[in-house]
Amino acid sequence: MTFEQMNLDKNIIQALHTLGYEKPLPVQEQVIPNILLGTDCIVKSRTGSGKTASFAIPIIQNLEIDERSPQALVLTPTRELALQIQQDFDRIGTFKKIKTLPIFGKQPFKFQKEDLKQRCHVVIGTPGRVLDHLQQDTLDPSKIKYVVLDEADEMLNMNFLDEVQAILKYMPKKHVTCLFSATYPEVIQRMSKKYLYKPAKIDLTSTNKPNIVEEAYHVNEEHKELFLLHLLALKKPESCMIFCKTQARVDEVCECLEKNQVSVDKIHGGMMQEERLSHMRRFKKGKVRILVCTDVASRGIDVFKVEMIVNYDMPSPVETYTHRIGRSGRVDEQGLAVSLVNEYDGIRKEKLEEYLGYNLPFKEEGEVYLSDLDVLDSLKESNRVVVDKSKDLRKGITKIYLNGGKNKKIRPGDIVGAICEIDGVTVDDIGVIQVQDHQSYVDILNDKGKLVLKNLKTIKGKTLRIQKAKNGFGH
Repeated sequence: MTFEQMNLDKNIIQALHTLGYEKPLPVQEQVIPNILLGTDCIVKSRTGSGKTASFAIPIIQNLEIDERSPQALVLTPTRELALQIQQDFDRIGTFKKIKTLPIFGKQPFKFQKEDLKQRCHVVIGTPGRVLDHLQQDTLDPSKIKYVVLDEADEMLNMNFLDEVQAILKYMPKKHVTCLFSATYPEVIQRMSKKYLYKPAKIDLTSTNKPNIVEEAYHVNEEHKELFLLHLLALKKPESCMIFCKTQARVDEVCECLEKNQVSVDKIHGGMMQEERLSHMRRFKKGKVRILVCTDVASRGIDVFKVEMIVNYDMPSPVETYTHRIGRSGRVDEQGLAVSLVNEYDGIRKEKLEEYLGYNLPFKEEGEVYLSDLDVLDSLKESNRVVVDKSKDLRKGITKIYLNGGKNKKIRPGDIVGAICEIDGVTVDDIGVIQVQDHQSYVDILNDKGKLVLKNLKTIKGKTLRIQKAKNGFGH
């Protein structure tokens, strides 16, 4: 099956091909047709299988672009995952001119409230903040046709069950609900029976195994840092994520690697949000080689070619193991997952092996210690080259900044009218428009950016400063 055979909008097809999607992946082949038909879905699929596109594509296909209120709600356990999903929606929906909005905590509520007053097709957020907006009538659920619970098992592990159920009660009676999870515990089974109607049950975990080599080593707790250095010297990964159980442990491991001049950043919940996001962006762009993190980074974050995962601490609960190692071996890539088991991990190891259905493949740690630590010099910087195919989407698109917004009573229609008065520019050349309190942004399509910048002088008779926006991508 091809994307063309799914009768998708030509603008979606164009974006998919530009992004390098050649044909639907197994999860996409099964999920897209069901959502297009309006069927509820329960999807058990491993992280990195292409599941985000499997719900983003049909939702974008069925959006009514002229509708101002949100038509889809995607719930995620973390803000990092919310931003990742928003990016995927924006990329796939570039040529359909969709507007998405991420909402989560530690962002000013009033700014989100203002954004929700504008046209918004898809809201992606964490349960707590989404529920706040629903309870305060700042998020209108009346037009929502699709609700997606992504990484549902983790949302429940993080005690979001009450919030998720409260959110679902606000939804219109007629809507499509899709539940995605790498694992399928009993609590999710009960929830699906309560909130989903005759769902299509899609399980791809057995047919779509991750391409990951697993290794494990017995390492005494006091020797872990030294062993890790030898391990990195032996494996020499171009990219690696090291998972720790606590924020303090992340700090310790990161400090150890920094002392040895290894290219490293860290992420944990105790850091400021912008710092976390900045470190994740640097790792995704190949600016740093190693990312040390708590499990906040183990969920749904799409990083190009993570060669190696290290479970510095054993995962708890055991389901976390699946999500950690799922950072590697994504789609058709080869990955390596290494677990360090200390002298106190006996019960955790047994529970994990019972959950996995097989024994961890232990190797002799002595082989690792034979590695030459001088090799760490090669890990001082990242040589990883990340090809960002999304840049091709922006060819011919110019984001323009105007130093006027609601403060000057400017509306999207005013901007459209002024731009369309320029000879050679039509409404088809205008993309997403954002009118904020004191500034506005508009995407100009089809290589018409220079023409608009040269000729657009006023909006509603008001002379504004009009220039190319500094941030050329994203809304």
